[in-house]
Amino acid sequence: MIEAEVHLSLHNFLRSQAGFPSWPHHLTMARLVARALRLGRSALIQVGAVCGYQGRYRTSFVASALMWHGPVIIVASQTVQQRLLKVEIPRLQQWLQAKKPIRTGDAWPGAEFQGLLLTTPAAWLSKQIQDEGHFPPGVPTIIDGVDDLEDWVRQELTQTIQPHDWDELMLACPEQGEIIRSARAQLTKDFFQHPANPYECYLISQAEIDVLQHLYAALALAELPAAWKNFWQYFQNVDENLSGSSAASPPLLWATIARRQGLFSLHCAPIELGKIVAPIWQRQPIVFVGSALEPETEAPLFRQRLGLDDVTCLKFSSDSQTDAIQLYIPYKLPLPNTPEFQAAFIHKVRTLLCLSATAPGLTVILIGDVPLKAQTGAILAAEFGSRVQVEKTCLDDNGILISGWEFWREHQGVLPPPHLLIIATLPLPSLESPLVAGRVAHYKRSHQDWFRLYLLPTALNELQRAVAPARESQGIVALLDGRVVNRSYGAQILAALSPLARINYLDPSLFSHNNEENSA
Repeated sequence: MIEAEVHLSLHNFLRSQAGFPSWPHHLTMARLVARALRLGRSALIQVGAVCGYQGRYRTSFVASALMWHGPVIIVASQTVQQRLLKVEIPRLQQWLQAKKPIRTGDAWPGAEFQGLLLTTPAAWLSKQIQDEGHFPPGVPTIIDGVDDLEDWVRQELTQTIQPHDWDELMLACPEQGEIIRSARAQLTKDFFQHPANPYECYLISQAEIDVLQHLYAALALAELPAAWKNFWQYFQNVDENLSGSSAASPPLLWATIARRQGLFSLHCAPIELGKIVAPIWQRQPIVFVGSALEPETEAPLFRQRLGLDDVTCLKFSSDSQTDAIQLYIPYKLPLPNTPEFQAAFIHKVRTLLCLSATAPGLTVILIGDVPLKAQTGAILAAEFGSRVQVEKTCLDDNGILISGWEFWREHQGVLPPPHLLIIATLPLPSLESPLVAGRVAHYKRSHQDWFRLYLLPTALNELQRAVAPARESQGIVALLDGRVVNRSYGAQILAALSPLARINYLDPSLFSHNNEENSA
């Protein structure tokens, strides 16, 4: 069977590679992927946050894909594709003597193609959502990095009206020109009366919905440009939900604005994705590979949100010896929602930076709050000079990077692992964000626990991925959010951060160990 062949070949390959990064689960994962290919049964694999950050696991599924007798699709970001094409695939091809053709692109190469196709999540999902046969059904598919799959799907399903689309609408419907101009002017007035927020986006109010409904009522749908037709497909559900004639959840409607230019864009996306994308997973066997989706092996919340029913689930444990972090959580620090927090946070950051001043390596300060991030950058730059950079990748050897969660997630692969990672607050999605508020409102309408079903799982996943580089350097993580100590869900936070060694004090000797290791 293919499982036995993959196991033997990969085992011999790993033994032949002197200095090859070790991961104890290569063979298990390769067998599971090979089994999924043979049986045509989908699988969901969680490789762990550290392995996900390092990307070691990719050797396993590449070996199975190269040895499988038929075609395979690998869905991965451009960055991961480059790694596969330049390192993983050539190295394994040479050892396995595999002659399988390798292609990259946004479409299927042809009916006779029996090789390995690498494509991006956006390209694959857009074609699958359109369901126009761009990818033949039944071709085994491996999707890498599914921690972001929900965001990828929602992004592909989001319909947008850009400023230039209003001009196209005027050209397509000249007889309704006055109605179109009036609607645009009214929406501009309404949107720019909203108070400024760091996200520059706002949920669309009922009054603004009424303006759009009046506009669509005056237009002939058959004459609309594509952007307006696509927007209407989701927007019309608002009418149905308001009238009580639809059991589906209302769509998420929001506007983003460019204040300086005086322009706005409209966005419409479904909140519930599962029923929409469930048919996609049934067209071919899929191996979903993620880092740390949920504490449970079966990842029930992830599967429910994405309509994943019949899949084989596997979760690999962390190496408690090599992956442990030293975690410092201070007691009696003011809670993040209090006026005293900012001053206490800055003081604690200064203390940590001074104690670690002689230890070489990068310091990363993660701050989700946009104003606090800017204020902290200004205060620390005045004291520590050019060492301090806000969301930049060009850093000194002992640089201090102040970053939001998204920037750190996107760039941690090109930055050295930090010897000190300071986290201001837990990465709970902010209710000040209209998009978060809209999704929370959906859970409330359904009488569901929005905190434990949405906010907390999102934070746990973000936190584990953010801390992963510090595990590689066996660095120190300072979590300065008192809710970990004072809230009942703090135990879940600590469980997600395991393996760890808890630190309750600060002392220069904490950093001397890392200093000695780096010198050695």
